[in-house]
Amino acid sequence: MELTVARIGRAHGLKGEVALDLRTDDPAERLGVGQVLRTVPPEAGPLTVTRARAHQDRWVVMFAEAADRTAAEGLRGVELVVDVDASDEEDAWYPHELRGLRAELADGTVVGEVAGLEHLPAHDVLVVSEPLPTGTVRTLVPFVTAIVPVVDVAGGRVVLDPPGGLLARDAEAAAAAEPDVPEPDVPDSDAAESDSAGSDADGRA
Repeated sequence: MELTVARIGRAHGLKGEVALDLRTDDPAERLGVGQVLRTVPPEAGPLTVTRARAHQDRWVVMFAEAADRTAAEGLRGVELVVDVDASDEEDAWYPHELRGLRAELADGTVVGEVAGLEHLPAHDVLVVSEPLPTGTVRTLVPFVTAIVPVVDVAGGRVVLDPPGGLLARDAEAAAAAEPDVPEPDVPDSDAAESDSAGSDADGRA
């Protein structure tokens, strides 16, 4: 399976370094000096790491194939990938391990299927495909222990403990449960004027 290790961001400095948007919990190993990484698109690589360091909250690397800032800028948006079998990191899973897992609640109710994993600035999210009577909906579920307490790759499932309203099925169920409220009767304006005129006439008689 192919794992995306990082996505190359903007150039850093003038010597060819680039900032990375990481997709791995072990950058020191994946981005060690001497590592040769394939790329997406393929024609951008392979790229050989000659320098790697943490800089503030990001990793910055230099590749043998990009010797200056201009070459580094040309790599922006390129993905760095490696071939893997399964994650050997504790409490960490690759997208291909999660994709296709059954998503269910603690009581065994099946919600849908994991369609993928997305990396957002705050935290990762599971993309859960929910089949509903009105059609299939893709729901983003924060991939945190409080909401996804169980990830059982061998058992083919993840267990969700979502807050109310997070899942699309909750919103649909709530909408279906709302009673039909009849519209209030509004008297016809012409009829009301006619009745008023009749009353005045009777009063003057």
